[in-house]
Amino acid sequence: MVSHLFIAIAAALLPVAARAQETPTNVDIAQMPVGGLPSDFTAERTGQGAPAQWSVVQDASANGGHAIAQTSQDQTDYRFPLAIYKSVNAKNVEATVRFKPVDGKIDQAGGIAVRLATPDDYYVVRANALEDNVRFYRVVKGNRQQIEGANVKVAKNQWHTLVLKAVDDRFTVSFDGKELYTATDRTFAAAGRVALWTKADSVTHFDRFEIKPLP
Repeated sequence: MVSHLFIAIAAALLPVAARAQETPTNVDIAQMPVGGLPSDFTAERTGQGAPAQWSVVQDASANGGHAIAQTSQDQTDYRFPLAIYKSVNAKNVEATVRFKPVDGKIDQAGGIAVRLATPDDYYVVRANALEDNVRFYRVVKGNRQQIEGANVKVAKNQWHTLVLKAVDDRFTVSFDGKELYTATDRTFAAAGRVALWTKADSVTHFDRFEIKPLP
């Protein structure tokens, strides 16, 4: 009798648990104090060059007047700063970020990494204002390999929205409200962290960051 009751209660709670897992995490950058990188994040770097320099900065055009920015202008080409969000670990996920390319001679790029196992192992989608394209990569032991891409205008000093949806081996990329492409890959099948991403000397601002775990 007790076991039957336990099973019935557990079954009733399953839909609630599933809905709880799918609740988006909205990273409230507007409420973060200006200065260093908030404790919810850790700064890392793929490749060579100077360490990543992330901080909360004032930006009058940003949501709430604050943005997270990568401010180092180290011009090492194979340098990919990461601001890893520590509170979510997910395999299937939809990550959305609003970003603004501000400066950079080598690159003016902003992106999102998902299924991040280490700073050298993850998927990333990025948009580049110098190249006017949006590309999707896997990074394996620090080696970046392009999977898919599309040419699209990425304007400097304007806010853009980038979305990466990962469901099992299928990835969907959207930019400024338009779906660009889907791709399949099986390199990273386990859950991982989600991170903000830039390249080389890109000074890029991020002001909205949403992470939605999926079933």
